[in-house]
Amino acid sequence: MKWFIRTKYKAVQQLVGTMFGCLLMVSGLASMAEANGPKDTLVVVVESGANGMDLHAPGVNRPGYGLFWNTYDRLLTYGKKVLPNGDVSYDYTVLEPELAERWEVAADGMSATFYLRKDAKFHDGTPVTAKDVKWSFDRAVSVGGFASFQMRAGSLEKPEQFVVVDDHTFQINFLRKDKLTLPDIAVPVPAIFNSELVKKHATDKDPWGLKWTKTHIAGGGAYTIESWQPKVKTVYLRNDEWKSGPLPALKRIIVLDIPSASTRRAMLERGDADLSFDLPPKDVAELATKPKIKVSGVPIENFSWSLEMNVTKPPFDDPKVRQAIAYAVPYDQIMEAAFYGRGVKLYGAATATPSSADWPQPFPYTLDLEKAKALLQETPYANGFESTLSINIGKGTVSEPMALLIQESLGKLGIKVAINKIPGSGFRGAIAKKDLPMLLNDFGGWLNYSDYFFFWAYYGQTKSGGKPPLFNTMAYADAEMDQWIDQARQAEYPGAEYDKLAMAFITKAMQEVPRIPITQAYLNVAMRENVSGYQYWFHRQLDFRQIAKN
Repeated sequence: MKWFIRTKYKAVQQLVGTMFGCLLMVSGLASMAEANGPKDTLVVVVESGANGMDLHAPGVNRPGYGLFWNTYDRLLTYGKKVLPNGDVSYDYTVLEPELAERWEVAADGMSATFYLRKDAKFHDGTPVTAKDVKWSFDRAVSVGGFASFQMRAGSLEKPEQFVVVDDHTFQINFLRKDKLTLPDIAVPVPAIFNSELVKKHATDKDPWGLKWTKTHIAGGGAYTIESWQPKVKTVYLRNDEWKSGPLPALKRIIVLDIPSASTRRAMLERGDADLSFDLPPKDVAELATKPKIKVSGVPIENFSWSLEMNVTKPPFDDPKVRQAIAYAVPYDQIMEAAFYGRGVKLYGAATATPSSADWPQPFPYTLDLEKAKALLQETPYANGFESTLSINIGKGTVSEPMALLIQESLGKLGIKVAINKIPGSGFRGAIAKKDLPMLLNDFGGWLNYSDYFFFWAYYGQTKSGGKPPLFNTMAYADAEMDQWIDQARQAEYPGAEYDKLAMAFITKAMQEVPRIPITQAYLNVAMRENVSGYQYWFHRQLDFRQIAKN
């Protein structure tokens, strides 16, 4: 089976690589030539690019986070730190100024005041004011969906919380003491929009101008978009008037969408590309041995690749069926065939209780088909059943071999699984519908706390407007789980009460197993030896502001 998967992938990659090689010969030579040219131009190759420019708009994919991050400012950002292996990472324990040059938290801890840079301007030259900041925060908490739920993760919920003091002073009144409030201001969602520009494109049906901003930039960040061809190429141009940090070294960034991993790898080795982002584990492992190439691999914080089951759809509404599947996942084969060992195992725990309040951590499941069969015998599905397993084909170099191995293993239990391949550009919209029976998904919480991950991935319907949050793809809802998550958000961290609550909701997740964690994967990046300044970020996208070519 392992030979079949790798042989199949090699043939497919060769075919696709040939197709894209021809395409690049025709349309991309100018872009590729720049990789070996100006030191202020960076050529990046990715598996799939942004399908939209506004993270507030429905259906914008994960690569869209990076576009949004680089073209808009936020009030605050994070510091950085050097990891033991020498890689550089953001530091979630340190907040630093961005659009706000300083801020003050009130003595009672129930509000914060932000003092804006007086020389900050949007890309069109319009000065940034506190009115724009308020409008942007009002928008984020009002548009619904992913953006509003993200704001709620930091107890940022109502427009009434946001106050314009004067043109360059903005205040947030807190609803409650929440350790996530200030950190949540530094994530991608609370970006500052040119409010008057967006209002020109708003309508009665679209009061926040989401349709227009999905394909247009209304920010003042370090970069703007020179051109955007979805599924082909995105070109960034430096904003030379940017005041919210040191002016980036790179003037232009060319991001090429190249689905073929072998083509991306060949471009990097030839010097036709400067950097290949989010590489498949196999390729980065081999590139690490190549001359003139350096690689970075950081375990993604608060993250897991998981097999997730919709608990509202039979037979996955039966916990014993879910446990049976957890004992039927061929974990070790997946780690070898899909991840090439580049990840932290999230299976095989010695006991059925968590070892700490940390997340992620191993669940108490390993491949044991006899246990799986015994559990199914206790359900109406002793002879198996039929279902579908959905995957993001935009991450097919990892998701497809995982799916094939799971399909084969479940077949030994009489469970017939059809693999449903969803394009990367449509995967976010597909999981939002909450109607996929089973799927393979990778999710990482931006803020590195256990309760934050669980707020996004396990929180139920009780306080989310009738729907679970976006990344609760299992449509899982449990009142006790919700209560523990809410209490943990307000508990002192670190602290004994927080640990108690976190271990309680992790225990329930292990027992009821609506999602089966498989690995905490690495974020893999390979670059030419003359590229410097790469920094790992929690949103798993590139921040071009730190990168340089020597």
